[in-house]
Amino acid sequence: MKHDDLLRQGKAKSVYLTNNPDELRVVFRDDITAFDGQKKNVLQGKGMYNAMVTAYIYPLIEEAGIPTHFLQAVDANTHLVRRLSMIPLEVIVRNRAAGSLVKNYGFTEGHLLSPPLIVMDMKDDSRHDPMINDEITAALGIATAAEIAEIKRLALAVNEVLHKNLAAKDLDLVDMKFEFGRDAAGTIRLGDEISMDSMRLWDHGIVGASLDKDVYRKELGDVIDTYASAAKRICGK
Repeated sequence: MKHDDLLRQGKAKSVYLTNNPDELRVVFRDDITAFDGQKKNVLQGKGMYNAMVTAYIYPLIEEAGIPTHFLQAVDANTHLVRRLSMIPLEVIVRNRAAGSLVKNYGFTEGHLLSPPLIVMDMKDDSRHDPMINDEITAALGIATAAEIAEIKRLALAVNEVLHKNLAAKDLDLVDMKFEFGRDAAGTIRLGDEISMDSMRLWDHGIVGASLDKDVYRKELGDVIDTYASAAKRICGK
């Protein structure tokens, strides 16, 4: 594989071309950001823990029959993935009320949401990722009505797999951000990462006992110690 052809660089990952036009190499960096990139640091080991958790979870999702971009872990910080045309949506599945639901709508923190609630944001930092509905998504040409329905179906299916797996480890999956893309055949697949950066995870039964990026956002403790502990519990090692 080529190791020097940078395709794009996000806030915490770099994506490189490979010799196969349908495959990409994703490198998890140690950068961490919050508040649309206004807060940022580099924390040694952070990328490795996110890569570890992502590599553990993606095969579980594939085993459940849900299509993803993941192919294999190359090393501690690097994954080989299918190339997708990413859909600029952040699809958040919420199992309990936290974060913006509490701030904007008056839910009690930790309130159980049954069935889980789906919220979609348009992925655009310049507009602070505004909430978006199905009609606006279709009107902007971001996705068709059929694709939106499939994205929601897949998001709920992934949430069910993760919620069950993490509950068995005394972890509460409060909410989770998903991103999807289209492969060369037009199939909608789960992309991006599944990690402490993209989920809100609490110690079971303790509202607000964060094991995720909220520790960084709210300065609740040592971020790397938290990520290391979460990765060990999730992956069982």
